[in-house]
Amino acid sequence: MWSTLSFGIIFGLSAGISPGPLLAVVITQSLRHGSVEGAKVAVAPLLTDLPIIGMVLLVFNLLPDLDFALGLASFAGAGFILFLGLQTLRVQAEDYTDSAESPRSYTQGILVNALSPHPYLFWLSVGVPTLIKAAQHSMGLSIAFLISFFTCLVGAKVMVALLVGRSREFLSGTFYRWLMRTMGLCLIGVSVLLAKDGVVLTGLYTHP
Repeated sequence: MWSTLSFGIIFGLSAGISPGPLLAVVITQSLRHGSVEGAKVAVAPLLTDLPIIGMVLLVFNLLPDLDFALGLASFAGAGFILFLGLQTLRVQAEDYTDSAESPRSYTQGILVNALSPHPYLFWLSVGVPTLIKAAQHSMGLSIAFLISFFTCLVGAKVMVALLVGRSREFLSGTFYRWLMRTMGLCLIGVSVLLAKDGVVLTGLYTHP
């Protein structure tokens, strides 16, 4: 249970503070129109990710060998999360670009997140396989994973909006750089665990 919850927390926090199209809009809206507009952008995953989860679940349910498919997804997820972890370790303040042009925050957030490949890659390779494996123990565990993930994801982006709205120096501060390095190391650790799951689920290793 605790490993599933910790995965939700780590994934959510990392996605919440890592550079990407959605966070760039959160930051630029906060700088231009205030923290409230940035926070509006931050809630976009609550609207865009649920349909993605449903589509990926449908795909997995149609597969004849679920364990093998989950194993392959775990390998893909390990590579994806490792890539994100290494990227996170190298984050610099200049990774953020000024891309927002108007205060239509809800619309911008939904469009940017729906058109970004990151949510699709995450739920296909990591999120939905984790949900399925959690559901094999209990539906409550799957729900707990979703709650922890979205709470940390949206909460982290809202906090960035509040901090950027009050202090532009946050993105170049020492605390932020160390926070990103810590999350990068956590992601790398999670990628190792996912690779281990892939080995077991695909049958490459069986317990004696």
